[in-house]
Amino acid sequence: QVQVVESGGGLVQPGGSLRLSCAVSGTTRRIVARGWYRQIPGKQRELVASRSGGSTNFADSRFTFYNNDAQYLQMNNLTPEDTAVYYCNIRTSDWGSHWGQGIQVTVSS
Repeated sequence: QVQVVESGGGLVQPGGSLRLSCAVSGTTRRIVARGWYRQIPGKQRELVASRSGGSTNFADSRFTFYNNDAQYLQMNNLTPEDTAVYYCNIRTSDWGSHWGQGIQVTVSS
């Protein structure tokens, strides 16, 4: 069973930075796409950044997406509007789409 686990969230002051991590296990399938999404209460889940086919797409230039042993989202210059639950997603070569449980990021003074 595929497991996707986010970590690194928490409380940060406006202007601060956080790095979210996403660890994936339980699959032997090739990962064909990776993404970070977020959901603000009362709103739809939205794309933050995605990577597939060697291309990376960002919804916000303050964020950097990279992966080596795990998947990371570096978030800089955070504002209260970035407060949300952040989700990691991977898509595998068997058309599977797997989500983490989500992690809270709160930007507040």
